[in-house]
Amino acid sequence: MSVFQGLKVLDVASYIAAPAASTILADFGADVIKVEVPEGDGFRKTVLNPNLAYSQHNYLWMQGARSRRGIALDLKKPEGQAVLHGLVRSADVLVTNYPLPVRARLGLAWERIRELNPRLVYASLTGYGETGPECAKPGFDATTYWARSGLADLTRPDPDGPPANPANGLGDQPTAVTLFAAIVTALYRRERTGQGGMVSTSLLANGAWANAMAIQGMLVGGRLVYRQPRTRPRNALTNFYRCREGRWFILSLVTEARDWQAFLRVIEAPALAQDPRFAALPARHENAPALAALLDEVFLQRDSADWTARFGAEGLTVGVVARSEDVLGDEQMRLCGALVPAEGIPGTGLTVSSPFQVEGAEKSHPRHAPAIGEHTDEVLREAGYSADDIERLRDGGAVA
Repeated sequence: MSVFQGLKVLDVASYIAAPAASTILADFGADVIKVEVPEGDGFRKTVLNPNLAYSQHNYLWMQGARSRRGIALDLKKPEGQAVLHGLVRSADVLVTNYPLPVRARLGLAWERIRELNPRLVYASLTGYGETGPECAKPGFDATTYWARSGLADLTRPDPDGPPANPANGLGDQPTAVTLFAAIVTALYRRERTGQGGMVSTSLLANGAWANAMAIQGMLVGGRLVYRQPRTRPRNALTNFYRCREGRWFILSLVTEARDWQAFLRVIEAPALAQDPRFAALPARHENAPALAALLDEVFLQRDSADWTARFGAEGLTVGVVARSEDVLGDEQMRLCGALVPAEGIPGTGLTVSSPFQVEGAEKSHPRHAPAIGEHTDEVLREAGYSADDIERLRDGGAVA
């Protein structure tokens, strides 16, 4: 049995983070209804961004809007708002990330929605929070989660280098999990009290949470330490090295004092144990650039797969820097449930699943993302609208 079977969710949101929270609910059986404008959600066109992987397929929409039914409403019209409000009366969850001033104009503000259904969980995502002078300010993954939080500054390649650009969706995807957590917390409270309520999170708060270690250091009066260039690391055993076939390899020997001898066995360099520059841990750190230069030569002698096997045999934690296309042959991704078969996906027929499992709970088979208004008639009929009612709404432009 699916965890959220029978749960009705209205996804009145766009652009990654908030809709992705609804996707997680859908993965566990919720009936998610995507509410978009008659001309279509703007996210449908995001795949044209030149910074994204090129494909003839709208893979972003396939992933971001899967496993839900689609209804097109014009919430600028009173008739469209009336339809939404009717759906709210029988819904369990409403998810939105529309800017706060826009919600008020579209009949979507919490103050209006709460009057319609006291059991509803209203999930709100904003850029900068629900209060304060910036609450109405729009925010994006790159500007708010990444830049405002300090992450872009902290991950620059060296103290004098430019801020790092984030990968697309790097903050949106984890923020979706936060919003999902807020929703299920409110649903649990509803089980105890019978009352719904509003839950909220923001890209700003999630960026701060992601950068919590550095931010907490600043809050206690610490001094920020920036990364050094790869060739001048503070610790050569937590660094990147290029292997013979050109792939990069990362060492992560965080228990260095314990693992030093095993490391020397793997790289077949026992003489380094007697080198006064590297024999003791303080000296190794003091001479980390010199050790990194030696290791650059060492790692060029073997391919990354060979190094992975050799380090694994000694129980040492390392990793190859994968490329996105490596997923095509990554068996572990499939076996752990990160990639699953899905409806309407060309090529491999796989999609990225939500990132957790619940023992004994079956996930729903991912369904194709809806066309604009694909299920408008179906959803309205379920809500009690007659064929004449639906035709009248369509003729007036309230639905599509």
